Formats: sequence, C-alpha cells, structure tokens
Amino acid sequence: MISAFLRAAAIDVRPLARHRDFRLLWLGQGVSFFGSMITAVALPYQVYSLTHSTLAVGILSLFEIMPILLLAFVGGALADALDRRRMVQATEMSLALISALLIVNASLPTPRVWALYLAASLMAGLDAVQRPSLDALLPRLVPKEEITAAAALQSLRSTVGMIGGPALGGVLIAVAGLPITYGIDMLTFVASLTALYFMRAVPPAPEAEAPSIRGIVEGLRYALSRQDLLGTYLIDMVAMFFGMPMALFPALAASYGGAGVLGALYAAPAVGSFLATATSGWSSHVHRHGLAIVTAATGWGLAVVAFGLAPSLPIALVFLALAGAADTISGLFRSAVWNQTIPDHLRGRLAGIELISYSTGPSFGNLESGLVGSLFSVRVAIVSGGVLCVVGTLALAAFLPRFLRYDNRPYLAAVAGEAAMPE
Repeated sequence: MISAFLRAAAIDVRPLARHRDFRLLWLGQGVSFFGSMITAVALPYQVYSLTHSTLAVGILSLFEIMPILLLAFVGGALADALDRRRMVQATEMSLALISALLIVNASLPTPRVWALYLAASLMAGLDAVQRPSLDALLPRLVPKEEITAAAALQSLRSTVGMIGGPALGGVLIAVAGLPITYGIDMLTFVASLTALYFMRAVPPAPEAEAPSIRGIVEGLRYALSRQDLLGTYLIDMVAMFFGMPMALFPALAASYGGAGVLGALYAAPAVGSFLATATSGWSSHVHRHGLAIVTAATGWGLAVVAFGLAPSLPIALVFLALAGAADTISGLFRSAVWNQTIPDHLRGRLAGIELISYSTGPSFGNLESGLVGSLFSVRVAIVSGGVLCVVGTLALAAFLPRFLRYDNRPYLAAVAGEAAMPE
C-alpha cells in the first residue's frame, strides 16, 4: 500500500524521456535559471547595502514592472509570428550582456545605485520579450495529455534553482564578493545557449499573422471572453500583490544575522516548491483546476500570515516553505489551464497576458510590502498582506463562479476525439 502511494505521488518524468527538445530546453533553462536566482539575491542585497532602505529595495520592483507592462504584449505578438526558439536565443544572449554590466558596476570603488535600477529594468524588459516565446514552446514540445506532468517538471527545475541559487548567492556575496557573484550568473547562459542551438526550429503556426495592434487586441478579447482564464490571472495577481514579502527579506536578514540568512529566506519557499513538485504525481488526476487554484492561493496567504507571526527564524522558514508549496500547486494548475485550452496561434499573445499576471503581482507586491514596512514595521507588512491575500482570493472565487467550477475533462476529451478522427 505504501509503495503504491509513493508511485502515485512521485513526479512523472516521462516527458523528459519521450521528448528530446523538451529535455534540451529543460536542462539548458535549468542552468540559466540557477544563475538568475543568484542575481535575484545579489541585486536587492546590493541596493540595500548601498541605501539601507527597504523602500529602495521595493522601488527596484517598480523599475522591473514598467518594462514588463510595456513589452509583454509585444513579446507575445512576436512569439506567435516568429520562431520561438530563436526569440529565446536572442534574449538569452542579451541577458548575458546585462550580467557583464553588473560585474563592471560592482567592481567600481563606489557602485552606482542608478546602474542597478537600470540593469533591473533592462533584464525585466528582455524577460518580457522572451517569456511568451519560452512559455509558448511547451505545447509544441509535448502533447496536451502530458502538459501537467511537463509543467511539474518545469516547476521542479525552477525550485532547484530557487533553492540552490539564493543559497549559493548568499555564500558568494559573503565570501567572494559581488563581481564574482554576478560573473557566475553570466557563465550559466552558456548552457542555455548550447541547448537552444541543438533544438529543432519551432516556426509559427500556419495561421499565424504578422505582429500588429489588431492581433494584440484579438488576444485580449479572447482572454476576456473566458472567465476560467480571467480567474487564473486575477487570483495570482491578488495573491502575489498582497502576499509577496520578499522586499522585506534584506531587512529581516539584517536582524537575523546577515547575507547568509538572506539566502536562507529566499531559498525557503523554493524548498516547499521542490517538495510539492517532487510529489506531484497526483496532480494529473485532479480535474477541478479552478478549485485547486483557489485552495492553493488561500493556503499561500495563510502561510504568509504564519510566517509574519513566527517567533523565531526556523519556524519562519518552515512557513515560508509551506507558502512556496502552495504557490507551486497553484502554478501547476494555472499552467495546465493555459496550455491545454489556448489555441497555438494565440499561445504567444496569451502568454504575454500571463506574464503580466504573474509578474505584476510580485513586483507591485514587493513595492507595497516595502512601503508598508517603511511606514509601520516588517511584521505588520507581512501579516496584513497575508490576510488581504486570503480575503481577495475568496472574493474573486465568489465573483467568478465559472472559474471555480472549471473542469479540464471536456478539453481532454475533445483532444482525444480529434486524435481518433481518420485523416
């Protein structure tokens, strides 16, 4: 009985074994993302060390979100009109150059804070152009019935980076300094560019159109026409806006012991994410995806409240891990809704909307938590955000009943019926 339970819970690795290009993308992006997570710790740490202001760290998110808002729809339109693999290649090379600029700035006798804000803005803009192509690759690399398993594998890859990257980043900052820390990130792009080189081309769908304002509007109209899609966007935005306390981590780390603790705080949610994805075999058997997303987002908010009230660092890390697990479960089912139901010729433009939904929430959430933390206290900012996350999630679930009732079985049955039709 125990062995049967373990088999059912174990992550499904068949997409890696069956699909060569998915395997290449998974490995290359895993190494690159690991490096990005090192910089994700180093950048706010450097801002805080130069300014000693939680608000300055929160403002960093403002410089990140503006390019995303401006370029996400452009990236989505390009993803539908051009070869998605080449789009990812071009942006990966550009991101490597930004890492080189961070190395130069960190090597100056007096590093410039404005250069850190500029680098954050450029990286966010490149990510906005890249992410729709990267996300839209998945439905072209694995069949729809394996989407949930492939999404779990991608989440597992990301959580390994979110655990190891911040932990290593904290150690590198303390031991080797910021120039070397940024240098490690730059080197990781070699792996992703090599993997992309060996992948086959992913040309646009036959019915794809050239990028245009009309095409972007078409994607927006499609998203607005489906309450199940709106629910995935809005729930995540609310949960991340109110329940994202990461801008407060440098201040918390300073009170707990410094850069080494900072790495632990950033890594803790990823530990929970890793455990959730490593035991995600059950997720392919869940069909009420809307209810699953609402439950997970509520769990995220409750865990954040408990994190804010924790009396010691070890207990705080446990609740951060639980929050990370809840967020990952929500992400698995949001990804399944997107990739199983959106037509391929619209996948890039809808991925642009998805990028805005899962980027604006954390970015504005960091700004909000940094502002509340500077006006009141770190604990007040964390606890109030978690409470508002729960309230907002439940309110949206009540307001979007079709999203709450969403079931993926009709979509899978339709795909199976199309596959059974004679040529």
